[in-house]
Amino acid sequence: MSRKTRRALKVLVWGICLTPLALLLYRFWSDDLGANPISYVTNVLGDTTLRVLLASLAMTPLRLMFGISWQMSFRRLLGLFAFFYAVLHFTVWIAVDHFFAWPEMLADIRKRPYVTVGFTALVLLMPLAATSTTRMVKRLGGRNWQRLHRLVYVTGILAILHFLWLAKKGRQEPFYYAAVLALLLGVRLWDLARATVRRRRAAAERARPGRTIATAAAPVESCPES
Repeated sequence: MSRKTRRALKVLVWGICLTPLALLLYRFWSDDLGANPISYVTNVLGDTTLRVLLASLAMTPLRLMFGISWQMSFRRLLGLFAFFYAVLHFTVWIAVDHFFAWPEMLADIRKRPYVTVGFTALVLLMPLAATSTTRMVKRLGGRNWQRLHRLVYVTGILAILHFLWLAKKGRQEPFYYAAVLALLLGVRLWDLARATVRRRRAAAERARPGRTIATAAAPVESCPES
């Protein structure tokens, strides 16, 4: 893929990710946020967070299933946008819904499971966003960085639980999101299982007694006498 094409796709990703926020601002400007503006804004920001997060999680499964890798360069950008919308979602809950009533919010976090898992998901996203730069990858080391960023799968599960427990009965959207996440995690688990089987086969092949005996019994050429 050429640099020009990659740049155009990056602009497209930026545009798609910023569209929900632009639409919210337009609706706010035109006073068209519905009968319950706080609920509408909170829901839109939460839905967008989950969609962008699932999009970022889909980048690696797409590579594993179809052998394409050009989309991997957008995984970090999508992850940062997911964190951005999660912060906006949480900010509306703090500043608009509860008006900075900290005791009330802390009580909600302790008593309401959907608030607890949602807050935990946001907390887990913080170190991932903070270590998303190339400099932090080098500082942590590639293997440690990968281990840390596996928390994104835990974050995805918590975000789905947050939506499932929060949504009213009869809404189907949380189950659609849960199915997508299950599919993405299934692909990763399938790849992990395949890699584990390959490593075990390779280790068993190296440890075969016949291979060791054949190697030990191989003739050794003597050095020519001077």
